[in-house]
Amino acid sequence: MRAAPTTRRALTAILVFQLGLAGLLVFGDLGRDFSLPSRGPDVPDFDQPARPGDQTRTYDPGTFPATRPAPGGPDTRPSGPMPDRLTLETEGGALLLTGTIAPGDGARLKKLLTERIGTWEGRLPEVILNSPGGSVSDALELGRALRDTGLDTRMRGTDICLSACPYLFAGGVERRAEAGARIGVHQHYFGENTLLPAFTAVSDIQRGQGAVMRYLDEMGVDPMMMAPGLATPPDEIYLLLPEELTEFRLVTAAEDAA
Repeated sequence: MRAAPTTRRALTAILVFQLGLAGLLVFGDLGRDFSLPSRGPDVPDFDQPARPGDQTRTYDPGTFPATRPAPGGPDTRPSGPMPDRLTLETEGGALLLTGTIAPGDGARLKKLLTERIGTWEGRLPEVILNSPGGSVSDALELGRALRDTGLDTRMRGTDICLSACPYLFAGGVERRAEAGARIGVHQHYFGENTLLPAFTAVSDIQRGQGAVMRYLDEMGVDPMMMAPGLATPPDEIYLLLPEELTEFRLVTAAEDAA
């Protein structure tokens, strides 16, 4: 069976990235003073609005604040730094996942979700996300748990979902992002953040990217969503525009796009 056009394009983009990275790692193996591409001086700060062709922003996961509902209204306010691992809270008729996706959070939150849903009365709650990202494998594990449980995902207008978080967001059966929500992708580290021997490192990256592609396809999301991320270094983030969220099927209705 021939691969669908979008899948072929995704595979081509990933292959090009891997070939380039293999060359960089070989230089590292030969003892050259080399590092992955880093942010240029002209990259805007994260809080600057994104427009077509101007979507790359600085990325520092330690600088993003968590938010809480403001007293007397639906708006939200900063409430200190993001937790260093995902926290699960109940907010009205929804469950709120906030913080960095730390190693082990997949299994830990699956257990907590099962316990919480087991006591839930009435219609299943939606899951609100607000996360700067983190462990890719844990995001995939927890995203599959959301889908298996039949939960929807949502982002409020002040929420962020960056790095590995969009994979968690993709786990929702229905996926909504209110205007103002910021969803972004970039290159991931699969394993330790060091230059491993070239062939070992590229093999790990291939396995990791293959797992992400299979996951996105399972969730009904176009694997081409990975393409802009592959071109964006880890210290930057590519913010997806509303039309891209719809094009890649990351949101399930155009009117709900950020």
